[in-house]
Amino acid sequence: MTASIPTEHLELIPSTRQILECDLGDRAGLARHLSAAIPEAWPPPLMDENVIREFIRMSSDTTGPVFAAWYWVLNDPLDGRRVLIGNGGILGVENVPDTVVLGYSVLDEYQNRGYATEAVRALIPKIFSLPGIRRIIATTYPDLRASIRVLEKNGFVRTDQVPAGTGAEEGTVCFVREKS
Repeated sequence: MTASIPTEHLELIPSTRQILECDLGDRAGLARHLSAAIPEAWPPPLMDENVIREFIRMSSDTTGPVFAAWYWVLNDPLDGRRVLIGNGGILGVENVPDTVVLGYSVLDEYQNRGYATEAVRALIPKIFSLPGIRRIIATTYPDLRASIRVLEKNGFVRTDQVPAGTGAEEGTVCFVREKS
């Protein structure tokens, strides 16, 4: 999963250990690797230093569950600039080899513009192209209507059957998309 994924407005760039390490505080390095401006507000909600360090660990663990993440770069047609606006990725579920958990986050100023829907739509076929993957799970909080709409627009349906190991927190709702 090394090639970037172009969409109408975005380029989804696969994370590498080098990119993730730059995301820990080398903004110039991150900008260089992504060929994009890094907004002052970076990182987006839920993407703190501990999460990045865990991503680095997971990306180095070839024996662990499936892990992949992408940085979302907006190709701004008005001024030709490229701007980092979000990220998203998947993690395999222990003891459920056909299932991955999807997570994503977008900077506040770029939310409610359809970018997350566009990115998730582009990731779904890439995820289902992985050997053996038949199900994508995503969880969110019930008050995050925009996040729920992203999932619904991409064919996810709400489910009460949440496999153990998906990271579902108390108070979250779970959505699933099965491979057709």
